[in-house]
Amino acid sequence: MEITRISPNHKDERGLISDILVHEEIEHVTVITSLKGVERGNHFHKETVQWVYLYSGKLEALTQEGEGEVIVTVLMPGDLIKTDKLEKHALYAIEDSVFFVFTRGPRGGKDYEEDTYRLEQPLRNIFTKK
Repeated sequence: MEITRISPNHKDERGLISDILVHEEIEHVTVITSLKGVERGNHFHKETVQWVYLYSGKLEALTQEGEGEVIVTVLMPGDLIKTDKLEKHALYAIEDSVFFVFTRGPRGGKDYEEDTYRLEQPLRNIFTKK
C-alpha cells in the first residue's frame, strides 16, 4: 500500500484546489459511503490498480502482499492510498465515511466483479490473530 497525504495546490480567498491524482490513466471513478462499523473489500484484483481518497470520516485500511504481514493504517480526510495488482485489501469504517475510488483496470461499471477475488478470511481476523 502506498499512502499520500494530499495537500492543496492552490489556496486563496475563494478556497482550495487540490490535485488528487496527476498523470494517471483512470478508467472508473466511484463514490462510496460507508456507515460506522461497515467493512468492505477483503479481496484482491489480478488486473486492477485502485486509489482510495477519503473525503470525510475515518477509515482503517488493511493490506497484505502475498502471505506477508497485514498492514493497518488509519486514514483521515485528505489521505490517498494506492493498492496494486494482487495486493489484498479491506476498509473498515471507524466513522461514517465518504470516499472516492479511482480505478485502472476492468473493475468498474458492468464488469465490477470481473476482477475481484474474495479472501477466505477477512484481513481484520488475520491481523488480530497475530
